[in-house]
Parts: sequence; structure tokens; C-alpha cells
Amino acid sequence: MIRGAAGRPPFAFAGPADLRLAYRPPYDWAAIRAFLAKRAIPGVEATDPAAAYARTVSVAGRHGLVTVEPGVDGLCATLRGIEASDAPTITGRLRRLFDCDADPAAIAECLAGDPVLAPLVAARPGLRLPGAWDPFETGCRAILGQQVSVAAAIGLAGKLVAAFGTPLAEPFGGLTHVFPAPADLIEADVALALNMPRARGAAIRALAAAALADPDLFAPAESLEAAVLRFTAIRGIGPWTAQYIAMRVLKLPDALPVGDVGLLRALATATGRPSAAELLAQAEAWRPYRAYAAQHLWAADEAAVKQV
Repeated sequence: MIRGAAGRPPFAFAGPADLRLAYRPPYDWAAIRAFLAKRAIPGVEATDPAAAYARTVSVAGRHGLVTVEPGVDGLCATLRGIEASDAPTITGRLRRLFDCDADPAAIAECLAGDPVLAPLVAARPGLRLPGAWDPFETGCRAILGQQVSVAAAIGLAGKLVAAFGTPLAEPFGGLTHVFPAPADLIEADVALALNMPRARGAAIRALAAAALADPDLFAPAESLEAAVLRFTAIRGIGPWTAQYIAMRVLKLPDALPVGDVGLLRALATATGRPSAAELLAQAEAWRPYRAYAAQHLWAADEAAVKQV
């Protein structure tokens, strides 16, 4: 159980919730919390047994903590170490992270027409597409996740934070650091620190350099194709990583990381898994919500793996 330095209960920040995040019901809080919990970066993110999600944040040069949990009329966000003037920024970021602006009815209507997705949509109404609190952080996570398991990627992310992150002045339980900024990694020997392939470390440095050179690197794109071209132009970022960034950072609902092992496994039949080309052809029926289809398939795949 995560406790504060003085033995406070998990995520027990002083005072009532500072922000409420409205959404169109239904909202599958359990699913998005489980997704974030499985991918929580040690030192930066944590989940509470009582269903809350918490993380460290850096806003306008100030470091703080945010905790989010379900409420009666929306999600409740409690802030610690955050100035009141930063509330609009915090609200916007949290709404993207928790996909509060999605229209679950429209998404369900589109995806329920597919015989494979129909039972998944019925089983998880209100499933959301997790976004990103910090675009650069999520970009780094995507690179660290190339060709390794989720658990391995999170282990690497934790090492990255421990080596290059900024410690909080007052750690709160297991929340100890703010994720490294691009300036912290542009010249860092990430591969050596994390004991991983040098090409992957170079890709993180390249992403840091691109973020510093272009303040609009993670700005909205004119199209999914334009977004993919933007990120694949960075050395070490391929189509899978670019599509993943487009899904979670740019919130493009039609992004699809074709070739993802989890997606192919979730679509397997008695004759085997589909090829990437077959997945792409099948996904035409999911437009313009292929990213939500992917989220349903990932959720189904993770549930199936747990039962094995």
C-alpha cells in the first residue's frame, strides 16, 4: 500500500477534489485504470487499491502530484503542489489522458457492426482510449516498448526515471520523480544507463532533439498520414511507434499500429493469426475508430492471457 512520508493513507491529499472531469456515459473506469496501472512508470505513476490513479507532474516549472478517481458525476482530480492558475492546463491534460471527450455511443455504433468486435463492445461499454499526460514521456515509452513486453518496457522506463528524472522535493510514497524533460536526455547515454541496444537509446536522444528543435512536434496533425510521416522522420521511430504516438499523444481515433503482436493474437482464429496485411484489410470496417477497435482488442487479449 502506498503511503505518504508521514504515514498518510494512499493518495490522501488534503482537502476535497479540486477538479471534476465530466464525460458522456458510460465510462469504463476499471478498464482505463487497469491499462494505466499495468503501464505505470515506477517513481512517476501509481495506482491505489481503492481505484485511484496518481502521478507526478511538472507544470510551468513547478512540480506536484495529481490523483484521479471516479466520482458521482465525473472523474475527481485532486491536486497537490499546483497553483490555482494552472488548473486550466491541468484540466486539459487530464481530459486528454482519460479521454473525457469521447462519444461512446458513436464509437459503439461503428464498431458493433463487426462480428469480432461486437461482443467486445457489448462487454466493455464506455471503453476509453488512454491518452498522454506528457507527449514526450509517452513518446519515450513507445520507443522503450519496441520489440519487448509491456513489463520489460516499464522496467526500462523506471530505470530511465531513476537515472535522469528530477527528484521531488517531497516524495509521496512511491512517487519520487518527475519524468525527464527533452533537455535531460538529449546528450544522455541512455543505452548505457538502461543496458539496452544503443539504437534504442539513440532514438530517445533523437526524439529529445526533435522536441527541442520543434515546439510543435506533438501539435495536432492535419491527418493521420501526416502525423506518421512527422514521427517516422525521426531516426529510430518506425510505423508502429509513430502510430502509437498518434493514438495516445495526438488522440487520432483512426490510428492503428498494424503488426502489433497483441492485436494479431486477439484476432487469431482456428487457422492462426492474421497477417499485418489481413489486419489492415479487416480494419477498413472500423474506420474512423480503428484506435478504439485496437483498444478493445488489447483489452480482450490481456484478459485472455490472464486466464492462461
